[in-house]
Amino acid sequence: MKNDNITISPFEGKPREECGIFGIYGHPRAANLSYLGLYALQHRGQESAGIASSDGEHVYRYAGMGKVVDVFTGDHINNLHGDISIGHNRYSTTGSSFLRNAQPLRADSILGPIILAHNGNLTNVAALRNELERNGHIFQTSNDSEVIIHLMAKSGISSFLDALIYALKLVKGAYSLLVMNRNTIYAVRDPQGFRPLVLGSLNDATVVASETCAFDIIDGTYDREVKPGEVIEISKNGMMSYFPFEKKEQSLCIFEYIYFSKPDSIIFGNSVYDMRIALGRMLAQESPVDADIVVPIPDSSICAAIGYSRESGIPYEMSMIRSHYIGRTFIEPSQKIRDFGAKIKYNVVKSTLKDKKIVVVDDSIMRGTTMRKIVKMFRNAGAKEIHIRISAPPTKFPCFYGIDIPTHKELIAATHTIDEIKKYLRVESINYLSVETMLRAVDRPEMTFCKACFDGSYTSEIAPGNDDSQKYLFDDMNNEYY
Repeated sequence: MKNDNITISPFEGKPREECGIFGIYGHPRAANLSYLGLYALQHRGQESAGIASSDGEHVYRYAGMGKVVDVFTGDHINNLHGDISIGHNRYSTTGSSFLRNAQPLRADSILGPIILAHNGNLTNVAALRNELERNGHIFQTSNDSEVIIHLMAKSGISSFLDALIYALKLVKGAYSLLVMNRNTIYAVRDPQGFRPLVLGSLNDATVVASETCAFDIIDGTYDREVKPGEVIEISKNGMMSYFPFEKKEQSLCIFEYIYFSKPDSIIFGNSVYDMRIALGRMLAQESPVDADIVVPIPDSSICAAIGYSRESGIPYEMSMIRSHYIGRTFIEPSQKIRDFGAKIKYNVVKSTLKDKKIVVVDDSIMRGTTMRKIVKMFRNAGAKEIHIRISAPPTKFPCFYGIDIPTHKELIAATHTIDEIKKYLRVESINYLSVETMLRAVDRPEMTFCKACFDGSYTSEIAPGNDDSQKYLFDDMNNEYY
């Protein structure tokens, strides 16, 4: 094939973050701390943010579109009263990007108020939702999480905890949840443990979050993981732990270590930073190359590039700089700039690249269009040879467990050989980490990982209809209180 003839979407990117959740019980400034926790978890979702709180009598909620710092003002936080609170950063993997889908969700029911924040994706939601709608249920959102609330409300069970367990026994897929009523927070992780959820403390308060970096910002202490299949009840009576679900083999998301979680976090019991260093070291062992410098694609591949440099002995250079201040721009439509999308996010340090043979380390390639533009930037800066090394296997399959990975036909590694990708990117070589080597790099005897995006081996049933058909459109785009 000709190297210009790969037909793919012009919209490149990394796999998109899923969601971040944070909860705190027993602190007089609970909503304020939830705000800080969500701020630390901003990398997990930037579409919307929301916080709910309770003072034991009333539940308060505010949500808006955008990043945490843009959604909340001091007045918003001051109006979220009480000493218990849960919060949510959202990136939609199901449901459209509108305010109506912002979490935490809130509903009033025979069980009292139900407030829910969800990280993950339910794989049988289409069938459950269709059945509920046939029985007269009216949905207010298009995201999968609302199904859990409807199942709780229709259960006929008077106990809030038992109704929650009943509902979760009917759903399949990935869920790390915080569920709140007026007096209690429940932290739940699905039996396979797809997504992370960690438990900590702040003096006498109990804290739960997607990652431990949310504890650091509030000076909290990391205690342990919420275990796969565990339901933790946090109330005035203390903390109770239950394991009501059928035990299943762990299926921890390997992409949390490769890309999603912050390197300063501990998830699945291990340092994300250390895991990425190990991936880079193994990549250097498996795919060595004669080069002058190792260059990361910032920010998520920096640790892997450091590992590659340490193992290979090739000097590490920050030859690419990423802008962290990207906002709306009105230049491109009227003044055409070549490769504008890549240039607004990245720029190269030309003095480090001229006449150099470079190893470019990245953590993933989805469609390949941005990497091709980056390669062009390196080449224009004077790089003599460009070798691409990816600290993960080729991504060939979509994810149904809470990560927005493009469809099979959009993934360049699913439809093209390594040689074809090399020609398309216009590089001297490209190599990915093999699945076997990746697993050795993160080897822990007690851990079993989900690697379905690499090999198509889905460990939880994917029900028919669990696709874009569940993305109902709403046009409510304004901030609102409930």
